Amino acid sequence: MNTPDLGRVGIWAGDMDRLPASALRRAAAAVEDLGFPALWFPETTGREAMAQAALLLSITRRTVVATGTAGIYARDAITTAAAQRTLAEAFPGRFLLGLGVSHPTLVTEVRGHRFGPPVATMRAYLDAMDTAPFGPPVPAPPRVLAALGPKMLQLATVRARGAHPLGMPVEHTRRARVLLGPRALLAVTQLVVVDPSRTRANELARAHAAAALPNRLALLRDLGFDDAESLDGRLVDALVATGDPEDVAHRVAEHLEAGADHVSLHVLTTTPDQPPLRQWHELATRLL
Repeated sequence: MNTPDLGRVGIWAGDMDRLPASALRRAAAAVEDLGFPALWFPETTGREAMAQAALLLSITRRTVVATGTAGIYARDAITTAAAQRTLAEAFPGRFLLGLGVSHPTLVTEVRGHRFGPPVATMRAYLDAMDTAPFGPPVPAPPRVLAALGPKMLQLATVRARGAHPLGMPVEHTRRARVLLGPRALLAVTQLVVVDPSRTRANELARAHAAAALPNRLALLRDLGFDDAESLDGRLVDALVATGDPEDVAHRVAEHLEAGADHVSLHVLTTTPDQPPLRQWHELATRLL
């Protein structure tokens, strides 16, 4: 089964779970009406990923819906395989499953599971998915892995269509492409602040960069950010694109030149309980 056509630029809607269903419908419709070909969303403690994907696919007509990412501790591998095939069959060419190991705190303290070695646990999960029974004889749908480190990126090369790194600098995209090889899908997510107030934009960017830092620290040091803990301006700028849509377009171009096939934009705002419709519109006007 072919990989859905994500286009070059999509939307990563990180705060969908804050929206009631009626607002969720309006936000998804807005993404499609603006012309973004792909809509990504995460799974944390809100709506279950496969149910949310079905909601979004039912609301839209053309948009590719992708989990960015569905946690492997949230459901067993057989359930995930069945749900993936069900959605791929019902909405041909419009669903992409992104899988990730999530974070230890979420897995252990919230879900009550034991957090295993990430690569080995993901490999075993994929093994179980690949041997799962499913009634209708449909081809195996494509999947991507949330991958930051080299070992998970290598696993994404051999056991998935590619990788979905979230919130990393352009240099990481360049290295990921080398590890993945020329044929694998590389769909990256870029954190973005579109705000006329430079002070407000910088404060918001720094706050989100700090939240993303713990599980990226070693990787960022390896990329040349030796004093990553200090969150200096250079690192914040590398993690979060701030400014106007032209500045964001420049960052997108850098990722594409570094080897990304697709860049999804996670627009950060001071009102996460409201979809960033204005920013999406401004970005669509410049990028699509």
